[in-house]
Amino acid sequence: MSVRRLAAEFIQPKDFAFTAENTDWAKGQIAKYPPGRQASAVIPLLWKAQEQAGGWTPRRAIEEVAAMLDMPFIRVMEIATFYTMFNLAPVGRYHVQLCGTVPCHVCGALDLKKVCEERIGPQSTVSADGKFSWIEVECLGACCNAPMVQIGYDYYEDLTPENFGKLLDDLAAGRPVKTGSRTGRTCSEPQGGGTTLTEASLFDGSQIGAWKKRFAEEAAKPAVDAPAAPAPAPAASSGPAVPGAGGSVHVPQPPAPKDLPVAPAGSPIANAVPADEPGADHAPGESSGEHAESEAVARREEAEIAEKLKALPKDATALDKANAVGAKPKGLEAAREGTADNLQRIKGVGKVNEARLHDLGIFHFDQIAHWSRAEIRWVGTYLSFPGRIDRENWVGQAKILAAGGDVGKKPGESHPDRH
Repeated sequence: MSVRRLAAEFIQPKDFAFTAENTDWAKGQIAKYPPGRQASAVIPLLWKAQEQAGGWTPRRAIEEVAAMLDMPFIRVMEIATFYTMFNLAPVGRYHVQLCGTVPCHVCGALDLKKVCEERIGPQSTVSADGKFSWIEVECLGACCNAPMVQIGYDYYEDLTPENFGKLLDDLAAGRPVKTGSRTGRTCSEPQGGGTTLTEASLFDGSQIGAWKKRFAEEAAKPAVDAPAAPAPAPAASSGPAVPGAGGSVHVPQPPAPKDLPVAPAGSPIANAVPADEPGADHAPGESSGEHAESEAVARREEAEIAEKLKALPKDATALDKANAVGAKPKGLEAAREGTADNLQRIKGVGKVNEARLHDLGIFHFDQIAHWSRAEIRWVGTYLSFPGRIDRENWVGQAKILAAGGDVGKKPGESHPDRH
């Protein structure tokens, strides 16, 4: 990997600021990410800054992006200097990125490199007429059509020194050029054309509806005598299975633990999920009747929230959606006395959800225990699972835990006694 540095100071512009149009565009990109995650927009903003600056990324543009995203300058600098898509010095009108990795190398990239050096000059310099510059880059993903270059936003493939030289001549003269393969190859087909899916009937429409005809022919065939149906299985017995009884296959069962009753295999009781296991009918701290009520509330909540969200634009952020359906719960700047409750003790709250709750200033069971209906809606929608807080009874569990009780769930465990 070559060392990439910013252009010399005398080349750098004194300042840089996004145009009003590009500022609005940048704000739209930032809004795609949750609060506190705006750094995720760094690459599109650097790309737009480079586009505005005429094809390269000045130091002032890097500083502007860092300020917009509230990131340390060095963090943005690391990204700009790592990716060769960001040009750190002025480039020509036609900036040639020559792929030099193994597939292109063995197919003639070295010869193309000589053409660049003879026609344009050393890497990262601009030709005297200002029209061309070039750089060798890592794989551009067109290995089937090697060797190739990218000029601007377009790919030119299946190159030879001759047709590459002509391509540069045409660009310099302002003549129109065809992107893609120089040999007329379609996409990444083999040389000489495709060798599969060549039957004309696949494309002339003659096969349309053929499956219906086959079905009709099968239905018209005379019925074949079916074999006699097997004898019905004997009625289920509450006693133990008898090997081979009724023609059934005997499946040995493990011995029962001492002094513990065993439900008949296959019975509803034997297949039931323990109340404190994932998949149980109700959440910890909740009776069956309360579970049915929670499920009804959750379903109603989901439907009402979905209806309200229909009115929002498609690019609405998680914050926009949450604000449209509820009220954000009041959070704390930090956990009381510097120690947060272990929110993972609530069923449905793992490491990720606990971290996201902390981001909202939620550190203690009693905060969750006092959520109002509007706050439940807000948090559920913001975390992208409306209805789940009711379905898993977070508030009920939090009340028990806040009072010093136990809901039988430990962080990282699906069952308190399972190891």
